[in-house]
Amino acid sequence: MGILYDDDVVIIRQSEKEGDPTVITVNCPDKTGLGCDLCRIILFFGLSIVRGDVSTDGKWCYLVFWVVGKSTTRWGLLKKRLVEACPSCSSASGLSFYRSELQPPRPPDVFLLKLSCQDRRGLLHDVTSVLCELELTIKKVKVSTTPDGRVIDLFFITDTRELLHTNKRKEDTYDHLKAVTGNSMISCDIEIVGPEITACSAESSFLPTAITENFLPLEMPDELPNSLTSTSVSVNMDNSLSPGHTLVQIVCQDHKGLLYDIMRTLKDCNIQISYGRFSMNHGRACDIDLFLVQTDGKKIVDPRKQKALSSRLEMELVRPLRVATVSRGPDTELLVANPVELSGKGRPLVFHDITLALKMLNTCIFSISELHYALCLKLWECAEIRRRMIEDREFEVYRVLLDEGEGLAVPRSKIEDQVWKKLMGWEQ
Repeated sequence: MGILYDDDVVIIRQSEKEGDPTVITVNCPDKTGLGCDLCRIILFFGLSIVRGDVSTDGKWCYLVFWVVGKSTTRWGLLKKRLVEACPSCSSASGLSFYRSELQPPRPPDVFLLKLSCQDRRGLLHDVTSVLCELELTIKKVKVSTTPDGRVIDLFFITDTRELLHTNKRKEDTYDHLKAVTGNSMISCDIEIVGPEITACSAESSFLPTAITENFLPLEMPDELPNSLTSTSVSVNMDNSLSPGHTLVQIVCQDHKGLLYDIMRTLKDCNIQISYGRFSMNHGRACDIDLFLVQTDGKKIVDPRKQKALSSRLEMELVRPLRVATVSRGPDTELLVANPVELSGKGRPLVFHDITLALKMLNTCIFSISELHYALCLKLWECAEIRRRMIEDREFEVYRVLLDEGEGLAVPRSKIEDQVWKKLMGWEQ
């Protein structure tokens, strides 16, 4: 086999006609969870996969994705990120096939971005959009409002480009934030934080047991709410059609990150895809056929394992994210949660979509107008991202305190519905 260069590993053929999909082809050595990693990158760039084919012999894989999305997509940067996720070609020889597992990459440095501005509607979404554009990943966020109308944002971020320690990268970030905040910016500082600060910020805030039981169930409940779920999900397993593989057939509604949700579930369950095909029919109906094996290369014959995998896939497709509004004292709090991969990676663009949905609803997130709040001297916590363990699974939980003012102008059900649709990619 000849040398495979980066230009050959990932090939992107952009659509020639408006509305036609762009075709992304990946041809490289295989690794466990590669499909999940690629789908996560595609989701991060705001693209939707409308068709997909996956094939691998366990050492070498060939993947094709047909994607649609924004006209502003930076295809060159997308290609670079996809190539970086692929193993080196020497892996296929077996010489370094397990090297990445024996020598995991060093965790990225975490930086604290402290931004102080005069508050306004939609500010947090505008700042979040800038950070996404700059490939600065938000790990955690703490947003507070002072009685005099200033907002203080604390973002714990990592840099995909690994350049945030340089003055040039910091100045570029400052310039982009200044452009979107204008004269309302009071201060902006970026500094690297030590492990003790990161550990402290990871401590989970309290959630009542009633919320965790109803909001974050780990098994499929007997009855699901009519809204805030994806309907008509069917998962069937068959061991009779292939001598060496278990066939899993999934019929469901399409949603943003559908293929990512399937791939991350299989990755976390240590299930490998030998061949798979994904297609979208009329409307949002999707058909997925997957030929699977376990890590030992054998099909899934244990009925208990079959049931566990089937139930897990169904749960992740019916409710890939959880959305709810609850009372927090006299105010209303929006809760959104999504599962975290075993690798520690969270779902891309969740906070971006939450803040965009609230901006579209013209809902103020951070203004504190009650008189007794104004008399307090401390900062009031208004939004945060935390991770918390529910039994043996980790979730990313987003908590946003909404401004009631004279009474919440938008009904809670409409807030939940708008946020849910934005996260699922179902908004009009």
